[in-house]
Amino acid sequence: MPPIPPEKRTEAQAKAAAELKANRGADPTGPFVPMLRSPEVMLRTMALGDYLRFKAGLPARLSELTILIVARDWNQQYEWGTHKAAALKAGLDPSTVDAVANRQRPTKMAADEAVVFDFCTELLRDRSVSDDTYARAIATLGEPVTIDMVGVVGYYTFLAMTMNVARTPVPAGTTDRLPSLPR
Repeated sequence: MPPIPPEKRTEAQAKAAAELKANRGADPTGPFVPMLRSPEVMLRTMALGDYLRFKAGLPARLSELTILIVARDWNQQYEWGTHKAAALKAGLDPSTVDAVANRQRPTKMAADEAVVFDFCTELLRDRSVSDDTYARAIATLGEPVTIDMVGVVGYYTFLAMTMNVARTPVPAGTTDRLPSLPR
């Protein structure tokens, strides 16, 4: 789904694109290009993303780990290419990032990273988590942050599905790519 040129947008699409630009300082990119076809979905998704990215209790290092796990699960190159550098900048060990890319359990994780990795991979694999995994997350992160983490998994899963359906290309110049691996 290519971008909708400004002159071909409906009034609702033009208004939504202007709101996104005012909020984020840029025209719709990535998942917001196909979502602009449903302006209300785009705006509500932006609002959820703004909370989860900028106001939720999950520290950036753990949020970026969560996003990379989702990107790997969905083979989502745009998400991976956009968030790999952010994950490294937030303090994730490069070996952790590489292990996630290769569908392996990282061996050099901090205790909170191990909890996040186990929770997110179990949630994506089993569509739920065990009582033990949930209890570890609550003990390590607290209940509100655990729910924020579930929100990040859901939000980025929605973005990944949207971009996979739309066949969203990676941004020009992106060199960070996921290896092609079976699920």
